[in-house]
Amino acid sequence: MLEWKNCTYQIAKNLNFNIKNLTLADHSFSTFVGFNGSGKTVFTKAICGELDLLIGKAPENVHSCYVSFEKQMELFEEDFERRNTDVEADLIGFTPNEIFKNVSDDEAEISRLCKFLKFDYALDRSIHLLSSGEGRKMLIIEALLKKPQLLVLDAPFDGLDVKTRNDLQDLLLEIYNTGISIAVVVNRFDEIHEACTDIGLIMSLELVKYGPKDEILADSTVHQLTHYEQLPKICTLPRVPDDCVDSLDRSKAIVEMHDVVVQYGDHVILNKLNWTVGPYEHWQICGPNGCGKSTLLSLVTGDNPQGYANDLYLFGIKRGSGESIWDIKKHIGYVSPSFHLDYRISTPVINVILSGYFDSIGLYEQPGDEKISLAMKWLKLLGLQDAAKSSFKSLSFGQQRLILIVRALVKQPPLLILDEPLQGLDSMSRELVRRFIEYLMKNGDTQILFVSHHAEDAPNGIRNRLEFIDNGTRTFDVKIEKNVF
Repeated sequence: MLEWKNCTYQIAKNLNFNIKNLTLADHSFSTFVGFNGSGKTVFTKAICGELDLLIGKAPENVHSCYVSFEKQMELFEEDFERRNTDVEADLIGFTPNEIFKNVSDDEAEISRLCKFLKFDYALDRSIHLLSSGEGRKMLIIEALLKKPQLLVLDAPFDGLDVKTRNDLQDLLLEIYNTGISIAVVVNRFDEIHEACTDIGLIMSLELVKYGPKDEILADSTVHQLTHYEQLPKICTLPRVPDDCVDSLDRSKAIVEMHDVVVQYGDHVILNKLNWTVGPYEHWQICGPNGCGKSTLLSLVTGDNPQGYANDLYLFGIKRGSGESIWDIKKHIGYVSPSFHLDYRISTPVINVILSGYFDSIGLYEQPGDEKISLAMKWLKLLGLQDAAKSSFKSLSFGQQRLILIVRALVKQPPLLILDEPLQGLDSMSRELVRRFIEYLMKNGDTQILFVSHHAEDAPNGIRNRLEFIDNGTRTFDVKIEKNVF
């Protein structure tokens, strides 16, 4: 039995997290919920012994490990530094196989877990080439190889496709049945496992409730997590500064692809893809982890060098006809899990939003009073105006994601690419972002490319779909449907 009594953990100077009373049975399956910024990730660090205990009684020498976005970011930081050296052998960076073998020499168990989560094909890939969902699978397998007494998972289902989420739920049950205790933080109530016996509610940097699942779910405080009436009505959005209004010719297709092929070595990602995003069309892009969604989007953003070798038009201009990467990016607002990982700089929250006016990571120009005022209006819509001068890195993962979404919205660009934008957001924040997007679709000229593994996340008004379909050979067919919603 693990017990925490009147515990106060230090997060930073003059900032603490409190656990007044928590008891985890010797064999338990618990789930924890809360708003973005309530302290869910801090809680996982606390029960894993990774925060300084100021007062109170907490378990000692607990063999625990946890999976979180922060852990993923730390690993990608280390990988980035390794690849940016003068040592040729390090150019590939880390591979999952290397990471797993640093943890365990049990090749049979590595193979079993990889096959169960359908990850064996990616063992020798560079981790910076993995999709968001693939990266999450890798961290989960690494954690399981450590055979912990307590497995703590912070939003483990974020970024996973439907099949993989179901596989992970099956795997959690299998782990639980071996005698390992499990504590899971979730952002969606439908991710609460049927085997879960107890639920905890985290609010304002404190575990405020913990008890039997049915009892906690019936609590009125928990109902607030989905009480959308508290959200502001979106009657208007902050205006776009005159010097940021895009004068793009909207009579032309934004994207035209003709027999586009993208491959790395023998692995074909896109095979003779034909796709056109016509004027004022909105598209949903869907498919399982690793199918090629991010590769497709990298062609649209101009980041994939194989775009030059293909018959590809972006905003009416043939790729490789002399345009710069910035000629493309100035028309695009973009949010994705990989972009979130790349936003590594430490800067005030308001500067992140202001950087959206300049298409930069970080703020390197004087924004002027008008843009500062507009950025504060966006922060007020999010309820984060008091965090304007706080460090972006000090925010929770969900709050960071909200800020990055607004950064992509501030110019109301011709094309808004939202790749798993709602990942890590609680139900209230997801609904707020959907309202932002739906307002732009109804009242502006912005076109949307929306990617999500949750069908219910798609904003109303998207009528076209591009779907990657697994044909059983680790390559994917593409199905394109117009006016289907």
